[in-house]
Amino acid sequence: MKVDYIVVGLGLAGLAFIEYLEEYKKSYIVYEDDSQNSSSVAGGTYNPVILKRFTPVWNGHEQLEYAMPFYERLSTKLNASFDTKFITKKVFNSVGDENNWFTALDKPMLSEYMNSVISKEKIPGVIGDFGFGELTGTGRIDTKLLIKKYRSYLLENDKLRKERFSYEDLEVSQDNLIYKNIESEKVVFSEGYGLKLNPFFNSLPLNGTKGEIITIHAPELNIDFLLKSAVFVLPLGDDYYKVGATFNWTDKTLNPTEEGKKELVDKLQKTISVPFTIVEQTAGIRPTVKDRRPLVGTHPVYPKLCILNGLGTRGVMIAPTIAKNLFNHLEKGEKLDKEIDIKRFEN
Repeated sequence: MKVDYIVVGLGLAGLAFIEYLEEYKKSYIVYEDDSQNSSSVAGGTYNPVILKRFTPVWNGHEQLEYAMPFYERLSTKLNASFDTKFITKKVFNSVGDENNWFTALDKPMLSEYMNSVISKEKIPGVIGDFGFGELTGTGRIDTKLLIKKYRSYLLENDKLRKERFSYEDLEVSQDNLIYKNIESEKVVFSEGYGLKLNPFFNSLPLNGTKGEIITIHAPELNIDFLLKSAVFVLPLGDDYYKVGATFNWTDKTLNPTEEGKKELVDKLQKTISVPFTIVEQTAGIRPTVKDRRPLVGTHPVYPKLCILNGLGTRGVMIAPTIAKNLFNHLEKGEKLDKEIDIKRFEN
């Protein structure tokens, strides 16, 4: 069997890259063993403003302009709705927060999303004595449903192998690449935190960050916007909400913890004042990088081996853009954005 590409990993990065392979009629096969789940359990929100500091997300505006049509095309292709648009309300905890909001409004990109009028309304069930700043142009991609639908699509077309990719069975040289009975032009590794087990790229500074999220049922909390305070509270419909997220830099397991639950509950009780019931708790390892930029490029010795990883906490926004950059680099000779090229770590 001969293909143009082998793709390892079916999170947002791998999925986005496969879309370009399809667009340009490239043959491929995908390996996915479900060992990493950060894309599936993530909140999936998109927001070009870092609300902790009221600063713009790196290339956030450009990423959104490209990502939204990308997900619209996927909705049509897979006959499912993935995008839910809503406003985001940031809880102000002091007069200083309000002052910082108005300072940020002077920045051109931020002013496109940040409302210049501070909301002073009292929202039943929400703790917010100093008012709220409102963001438009935000929303959520249902990443769990998206990956489920895409997996079914690949299975129907005999493009998916649900098994662990065996690095030791990969025969690679400058000119040839053979995996078991498959001859391929290139391999793209998009394994998330699974990169740590990849002998070709595990020297790269990927620092997995564990995140835990709870889903609650809160019938008295009637909000249809994303609430951002000490935690985010994301409406799912029918009085269900996702609440998150924790950041743990030492625990690398996928098991939800009592410590994570307690942290989320404690912060949630400072955010809302109505009763709630926890119905689910999930955990995943975010593929984060020390400089908060993705890991994209080719192996320094074996250029047929490629990497598309390190999307961090904003995979929904970043994935379509960097996948396109890598595809165009490999197929059209386009230069990689120097901020994401793994060559930045070569010394």
